[in-house]
Amino acid sequence: MTATREDPVLVVDKLTKKFGPRTAYADVSFTVGRGEVFGFLGPNGAGKTTTVRSLGTLITPTSGRATVAGIPLEAANAVEIRERIAIMTEAPGLYGRLSVTENLQYFVGLYHLSDGEQRIKRALEAVNLTDRAQDTCNSLSKGLRQRVGLARTLLNDPEILFLDEPTSGLDPVAARGVHDLISGLRDRGVTIFFTTHRLAEAEALCDRVAILNTTLRSIGKPSELREQLFHKGLLVATAAPLADPGRVFAGLPGVESWDTDARGGAPGSYRLAVSDPAVAAPEVVRALVHAQADVLSVAESRHSLEDVYLELVNEDVEATQR
Repeated sequence: MTATREDPVLVVDKLTKKFGPRTAYADVSFTVGRGEVFGFLGPNGAGKTTTVRSLGTLITPTSGRATVAGIPLEAANAVEIRERIAIMTEAPGLYGRLSVTENLQYFVGLYHLSDGEQRIKRALEAVNLTDRAQDTCNSLSKGLRQRVGLARTLLNDPEILFLDEPTSGLDPVAARGVHDLISGLRDRGVTIFFTTHRLAEAEALCDRVAILNTTLRSIGKPSELREQLFHKGLLVATAAPLADPGRVFAGLPGVESWDTDARGGAPGSYRLAVSDPAVAAPEVVRALVHAQADVLSVAESRHSLEDVYLELVNEDVEATQR
């Protein structure tokens, strides 16, 4: 299901939380569309978990406003909001000596949910744990316990699911299983607010991401953030360093500037800033051939979400002082 900004299920306006003299987060504003996977990224201590706890009615913001699942974030509305959301923390809070089903039965009773048996059946099917329903939680791997935690959050059919570091400590196979579950929930129209330190998974899963470090540093689709922060470029590798790179690259159509690339693996590695890779690349190849260079590769420079994150955090004085 494609999320639309015109149909927001979560609206945050200048939200701030202070603990005495310390500011956890300040003047945070954003919207999240229905059915969107929204990534919330930032260094330790940036305020991510505190923001989740605030929006989940677990703590009260100091100032600002928010609407959660169409309901104003106010103390009087806390119960109604909780009926429409679910939160899964890094530790899912299960009872190890109880079976998977017994854990879910406990939470059905705690939430006063009707039709508990069918809710449990649907939740177990959603996380592919029907065949482990009678196993005790202590006997499960961490990855499977995370699935049980996700099943618990699905019991009340939430409109918004807050996932706080859901793959922390999981091996790649178990993390991939959680990724598949998140993608499946998005397809069902569940809005997912997702904090993570794994930037590759955020790039793979999230429709948009926000980078927080007490205040909101940037927000948008990963592709948009890359375009905002980085010039388009080409990476050139030759078997030996060019005798006069300036003569080869300067003045070529589409090439704005060039520099040696210390991170490149080849003896002759160069990074070119270009206006349009499709225009510049053929001209660069022709110039290299004309210079009798042994060309190993000419490729478009592609920045990852990790590059975006590090660029924003490294220019952030607060982050570098942590």
